[in-house]
Amino acid sequence: MYKIIEKEILSEHVVKLVIEGQAIAKSRKAGQFVIVKISEKGERIPLTIADADTQSGTITLIIQKVGTTTHKMFNLKKGDSIMDLVGPLGKATKIEKVGTVIAAGGGVGIAPLYPIAKALKEAGNKLIVILAARSKDLIILEKEMSAFADEIMIMTDDGSYGQKGLITTGIENIIKREKVNEVVAIGPAIMMKFVALLTQKYKIPTIVSLNTIMVDGTGMCGACRISVGGKTKFVCVDGPEFDAHQVDFDEMLKRLNAYKKEEEISYSNYQKEIG
Repeated sequence: MYKIIEKEILSEHVVKLVIEGQAIAKSRKAGQFVIVKISEKGERIPLTIADADTQSGTITLIIQKVGTTTHKMFNLKKGDSIMDLVGPLGKATKIEKVGTVIAAGGGVGIAPLYPIAKALKEAGNKLIVILAARSKDLIILEKEMSAFADEIMIMTDDGSYGQKGLITTGIENIIKREKVNEVVAIGPAIMMKFVALLTQKYKIPTIVSLNTIMVDGTGMCGACRISVGGKTKFVCVDGPEFDAHQVDFDEMLKRLNAYKKEEEISYSNYQKEIG
């Protein structure tokens, strides 16, 4: 069992949990994730490690309510425990000094972007961070990112905070004003697809971190398979990060909807349970 040490509600739909996990905290690197199972009959879901503290032996997870398990995790309290926590899994981010980097995060994708952006800055890059969401209340980690980023740009769909528009608008405005050596984009699959199309036009190397359906997280089940450069890859062991210009996003989007009906039934049953 892994005890929840701290809980902070970041918005109506997003929560930060600091959880005991000494071995994971000690060996985790930017870009890696864990597989979480909150109870005996719970499903297994992948969550990127947003941060880790080796002294306290804890890891930080940021969760957005989207389905049954994430709703249950949102409702956990400080002092509660999670049954299983497996990791760190996946390949760590390749951090290099390349020049000017745009780190673009959409919605809860800002959480996994945080440790990567921090590592890129520590490597000596000029770091421009773009945080995007549908509205102001869904923008997270702005203060934390501002502590090390050279520039922060906020984009909201409804214009309630920062600039009104999509994240691609913000990226393109920066590309037009100065030379960008690399883009790292994390968020909804459809967002990453259009970021990839944009940066491909400008021939800027782009990395995306994919959050696909997973079961075991070790490459055995094949649930997370995608096509990258025409070859089958497994997000859990070959990723989660890939060359954005090589990912078949249309195939990925179809696979993400494979269990949509079952997810809706599960969530409906959960709502009935809690009244």
